[in-house]
Amino acid sequence: MTRVALCQIPVAHDPKTNLESVRDALARAEGARLAVFPEATLTRFGRGVTETAEPLDGPFVTGLAEAAREHGTAVIAGVFEPAEGGRVYNTAVAVDETGELVAAYRKIHLFDSFGSRESELVSPGDAPAVVSLGGLRVGLITCYDVRFPELARALVDEGADVFAVIAAWGTGPMKEEHWVTLVKARAIENTTWTIAVGQAPNPFVQDGFGVGRSMLVDPMGVARHDLGPGTAVEVGEIDQGLTEIVRRTLPSLEHRRLGVTRS
Repeated sequence: MTRVALCQIPVAHDPKTNLESVRDALARAEGARLAVFPEATLTRFGRGVTETAEPLDGPFVTGLAEAAREHGTAVIAGVFEPAEGGRVYNTAVAVDETGELVAAYRKIHLFDSFGSRESELVSPGDAPAVVSLGGLRVGLITCYDVRFPELARALVDEGADVFAVIAAWGTGPMKEEHWVTLVKARAIENTTWTIAVGQAPNPFVQDGFGVGRSMLVDPMGVARHDLGPGTAVEVGEIDQGLTEIVRRTLPSLEHRRLGVTRS
């Protein structure tokens, strides 16, 4: 069993405030080997991200590393780092329990949907990322990425045995339903544990980002934890033995016929 913490926090515009929220959540995640925080934990989405973005050796990621080392807990969280042309990268950083930055995944699929244009501010990444944290091989997925099953399958093929999906999921008609359905679908079709963590709504900011509903979903698609809409920290357990049992019962990964294409 591996204990993981779902840290569903509200995110402010000020990185210092958000870093304090991270520290508070880690204190509540006692016993977890890995704590997962939302997309854009550094600062809320908006035009201001280009001014607030920091390099990966800046004060926010350095603070994450110090907090991870202090609590002996690996951390995944979303930040923005400067990119060329005045844009930023929407980056998921992975810090191990010693405080070492071991991976930085730049979001591949940008949210140019439902009237939003993430690409106006954000440059896309071009490489999937699988990282070893807390005894797990974690495939990193950021928000809109979850709508693209080929990314999750590529992560499994690269050795991921768990997905970490971080999000600042927006409100809107059917949006929360999409989130729940897509997270469970990625778990089911890959028979893979999925840690999905979104921002809690921030009552002081009315921009529509953050619906909560963070979930720990098992390889059969059962939500072992669902945090609902409010601020919450929940520690759950990932049982890799269950993954083995499910994959023997439902060997869909083995049944792929990769050489078969449509004419």
